[in-house]
Amino acid sequence: MKLQIARVHGENFGVYGARKVWLQLNREGHRVARCTVERLMRELGLRGVTRGRIKRTTVADPAADRPADLVQRRFAPAAPNRLWVADITYVSTWSGWVYVAFVIDAYARRILGWRTSTSMTTALVLDAIEHAIWTRERDGWYVKDVVHHTDRGSQYTSIAFSERLGEAGIQPSVGAVGSSYDNALAETINGLYKTELIKPRGPWRTVDHVEFATAEWVDWFNDRRLSAIAVISHQRRWRPRTTLNTQPSTPLGCHTDRSPDSPGRFSSTASPSPDWSRLTRR
Repeated sequence: MKLQIARVHGENFGVYGARKVWLQLNREGHRVARCTVERLMRELGLRGVTRGRIKRTTVADPAADRPADLVQRRFAPAAPNRLWVADITYVSTWSGWVYVAFVIDAYARRILGWRTSTSMTTALVLDAIEHAIWTRERDGWYVKDVVHHTDRGSQYTSIAFSERLGEAGIQPSVGAVGSSYDNALAETINGLYKTELIKPRGPWRTVDHVEFATAEWVDWFNDRRLSAIAVISHQRRWRPRTTLNTQPSTPLGCHTDRSPDSPGRFSSTASPSPDWSRLTRR
């Protein structure tokens, strides 16, 4: 079992703690208790990563026209392609700063578009939104009337960016400067990106190294990563429903009276198996 635990931990950027390693093992059909995973990870010296504090990167243009806040901190749309959120983060390299822009579908928690650059200009966010539009249209989705929510950075309130949104039929929305809560979902994705990829794999040499690693991380994040709300996120991948080949029963070893996604205490008696069928949608 130690080999399987080390494999799952290593295949997922070394960021999973015991809970997610346990979830992944059970999804693969390995019958193991969570407390066993916790104990074996301690013996192996493996642990998950923890997020640091978010730093502000937004620089507002006080003279720019600002669209209204159409979101009002409501980041739970009823369907995909209703709300996209976007933001810019940064990476320190030996050759200077690299800036990374992401566009995320708020329903699926899926990165639709991204771009890296050595300058934090309007071209950076334009490339990211073009990538997102291309991704959705390639998959047969219409982008008209999507709400695109950002902070009030000058790149997002620029004339060129606003015109491109208008051409695509996308509605702009902005939050308040300096308040991470007004763009909380995008800030969360940035934090995960820094915690799961940038910090553990640094120091970084050039923009090319950051770009290649980001492409790998985005692919993993979109299609394989278990999130803190694993059940919900896997139901929202908008992909054909698949069925696992195995249906794990109550694991051997110690037992717990909690489901994979709810707190609880360990119990000395066996409890009903979690509803693993809820994890079959991707």
